Amino acid sequence: MSRSDREGAERLPRGEATKAALISAARELFVSKGYFATGTEEIVAKANVGTRGALYHHFADKEDLFRAVFDQVQADLAAATTVNERDDALDLLTAALQQFLDASADNADVQQILLVDGPAVLGWDQWRSLEAEYGLGVITAMLDAAVAQKAIPRQPTAPLAHMLLAAVDEAALYIANAPDRRQAHTQARQSLMRLLGGLRAQ
Repeated sequence: MSRSDREGAERLPRGEATKAALISAARELFVSKGYFATGTEEIVAKANVGTRGALYHHFADKEDLFRAVFDQVQADLAAATTVNERDDALDLLTAALQQFLDASADNADVQQILLVDGPAVLGWDQWRSLEAEYGLGVITAMLDAAVAQKAIPRQPTAPLAHMLLAAVDEAALYIANAPDRRQAHTQARQSLMRLLGGLRAQ
């Protein structure tokens, strides 16, 4: 656990501090070793919270702890996403999705937790449901704004939002699992730009 994590944990009530320490330790180990190669004993030792009883007091099992780490990585990714509010809605959407692809290539936490271990640990259905929970509302809102601005032709945005979410998720998986992530990232960004550019009203 990093110094900033320790200092933050010290400001929390004891129970919350223990939970935060477990999540921080698990996140670091899951990223460096992968979920399946990480044991609960290692997590407890790294978090310095005593015995595994502390872990099972806060989490049902290792998978439940992974879900907490997954949620934290998603929240951090959302907080790190920046867009220029002066742009039109389609440009905002393009920027946000491109930043997700950038993280898929450059951010080890996103790569390992969200894109490599996520589908394997949570199962495809739950992983897709969580991706929709975090991304679908944002994509739909930006599409609705783009329609209102007449940046894209008037149309039902719900099916389009689902298709864009599926496309960007598949592109992110392609990048994270590619032998050459830099090349895959460049190709995926170009494809996404062409896809979203085709939506713009002529």
